[in-house]
Amino acid sequence: MTTAILPALIQQFFTDRLYNQMDASPHTIAGYRDTFRLLLRFASEQTGREPTKLTVDDLDCNMVGDFLTYVETQRRNSARSRNTRLAAIRSFFRFVAMTEPVYMLQCQKILAMPSKRYVRRTVEFLDRAEMEALVAAPDLSTWIGRRDHAVLILALQTGLRASEIVNLRRCDIIISTGAHIRCEGKGRKQRCTPIRKETIRVLESWLKEQDGADSDPLFPTNRGARMSRDALEGIVRRHTLSASRSCPSLAEKRVSPHVLRHSTAMELLHYGVDQTVIALWLGHESVETTQIYMHADLRLKEKALARVTAPETNPGRYRPDDELLAFLDAL
Repeated sequence: MTTAILPALIQQFFTDRLYNQMDASPHTIAGYRDTFRLLLRFASEQTGREPTKLTVDDLDCNMVGDFLTYVETQRRNSARSRNTRLAAIRSFFRFVAMTEPVYMLQCQKILAMPSKRYVRRTVEFLDRAEMEALVAAPDLSTWIGRRDHAVLILALQTGLRASEIVNLRRCDIIISTGAHIRCEGKGRKQRCTPIRKETIRVLESWLKEQDGADSDPLFPTNRGARMSRDALEGIVRRHTLSASRSCPSLAEKRVSPHVLRHSTAMELLHYGVDQTVIALWLGHESVETTQIYMHADLRLKEKALARVTAPETNPGRYRPDDELLAFLDAL
């Protein structure tokens, strides 16, 4: 095999496999791209050859294993990030196995590499007092403050993902009977999320102030461009810091746009909304994903415990009525 086959396979994987055949989302393609940037640079350093000179044989099971160790130890990636990198590599080698069967054994070894188990941390979320403090933090006397106020209210009420918020356009807001927001979520699934009266008032005021075409971003930068995901995270961090002065508990939490999404789910749970409805609200693929919120809040467990009555039995200790059983119990 020639050395040119690896660059050709990688290009074919991204253009034909991901773009044309799978119609993968831009986020999936960007994630796979970043994985192969890291992998090719790592393999280049290990072999002493430029990435364009690498062969498929260079990316064997040992190289992939060393790369996964590298991203965990040197780059400080979590086990979940490590597994995401491995998923991208597996997808590529499934494609290689179909395209170049001569590498079937090498592909099988890489596909057999296991994902790493990791500790699932408890979901972090904001309580009602913390949410109110965060929403009140922006300075409403400035254009940026009014924009940030609208962003935070919308995020906490709808539970939209960060990517969904920054991609909203003016035409995605329906302010009439049955007011709602339309967005495209993971897997290109379209969904509509209802919005409350107070949120409608804030958005109406914002739309009047920020005039423009229907296709313009709902929350633009001060230059009129679409807000980036990093900019959204910066908004949340900045106002969390400001709100922590009036609500000290916020200083102990690492608040991100996804934490606001968790907060929406917990708020719906506290109001007794069914898990199936919450899954539809948040755009979850499965109701099982929503169950993580049931484990996160002690108050929900305390409510369940309060409904349970203690059995009316006298405490006692089991005593066997047979010498042989007593002998066995004593072992």
